[in-house]
Amino acid sequence: MAATPLTPSASRGKNPSFPDLETLKPSSSLFLLKPSQIRFSRGKKQIRLELTSFENSHKWSSIDRVSETDGHHIVQSSISAVPMATNALDSTLPKNSKKVCLFYCAETKALAERVAAQSDSIELRNITWRTFEDGFPNLFISNAQGIRGQHVAFLASFSSPAVIFEQLSVIYALPKLFISSFTLVLPFFPTGTSERVEEEGDIATAFTLARILSNIPISRGGPTSLVIFDIHALQERFYFGDNVLPCFESGVPLLKNRLQQLPDSDNISIAFPDDGAWKRFYKQLQHFPMIICTKVREGDQRIVRLKEGDPRGRHVVIVDDLVQSGGTLIECQKVLAAQGAAKISAYVTHGIFPNRSWERFQHDTGGSPENGLTYFWITDSCPLTVKEVKNRRPFEVLSLAGAIAATLQI
Repeated sequence: MAATPLTPSASRGKNPSFPDLETLKPSSSLFLLKPSQIRFSRGKKQIRLELTSFENSHKWSSIDRVSETDGHHIVQSSISAVPMATNALDSTLPKNSKKVCLFYCAETKALAERVAAQSDSIELRNITWRTFEDGFPNLFISNAQGIRGQHVAFLASFSSPAVIFEQLSVIYALPKLFISSFTLVLPFFPTGTSERVEEEGDIATAFTLARILSNIPISRGGPTSLVIFDIHALQERFYFGDNVLPCFESGVPLLKNRLQQLPDSDNISIAFPDDGAWKRFYKQLQHFPMIICTKVREGDQRIVRLKEGDPRGRHVVIVDDLVQSGGTLIECQKVLAAQGAAKISAYVTHGIFPNRSWERFQHDTGGSPENGLTYFWITDSCPLTVKEVKNRRPFEVLSLAGAIAATLQI
């Protein structure tokens, strides 16, 4: 049968089950197509739509984009090469896509909004964070009955012991609301640097927190999924019990993508401040020339020295999982500059910077790598730091939003 154009009037009265094209919402993805690109044919029992060509004014690709939030640039990465459908055409969503109700704490509100912007299948939900007169939490989950049977996630930030208790109260409550599954996204596992036990009496607080999270109540869908980015010590994955499913992700792919955008991307070497950083990240960065530094103890001081690699004339990027005071990173910077590095930048997944220690890092305006960094990339795993370093060179924030949104679809 020859294909003939199907007009809105032709669909009315012929097949009641076929939607009136005039009543479809303009926001639906169907209206991204031109009439000349759609061809209909009609049989006795069915109507067939044939897509003759496709032109889309949007770039549905996985390239990075830069958005401005609160006056500072945050580099985001799209998670999908295909546009998500609107509610008007839910049937066009990928078969494996699931709707997720995403709750968040006050600190992670901006990050949660960026995560939700990645996909129409992620819906933000509110929690009222109040306190009683004695200072203890007075919390309320809005529309608690409305999340029954839904996939639920909570985006946490354990930036200080003061906020952990109130968030744990919510984390323990959500799985009990007859939800289909529960995912806890904790981008930065904060006690990771306190797992060492060197003498009798030392307390491994990382193990303590892991046990607390391992006892999150089981939801109807089973154990809680726990998402953490670049945990400080890989052995900490064994701290968690069987009632939680740890999912360990990394922010390094964001760095790799950003490095490819630099004008000198073919002249980059990766430096690690110590053997621990090398062991953690070298497999993800092995296509770059590598430089390894090492720490040696001289009296009461720990001095950084060059162990392997040649930084001469290169744009050297120091890579580690986190930074606190920044002392080791600065010493590594001095060594690399003394050995002839043309530019020096740094990347850490977690920029903690207690006591405003980020102020120690200056911007290299050109030709002085011993005094400043060309770039200092961090992620938004520590929201309080993101607010402090906005519009301050050399800092640039690489957002975890796309990676988190993708993980919620697992």
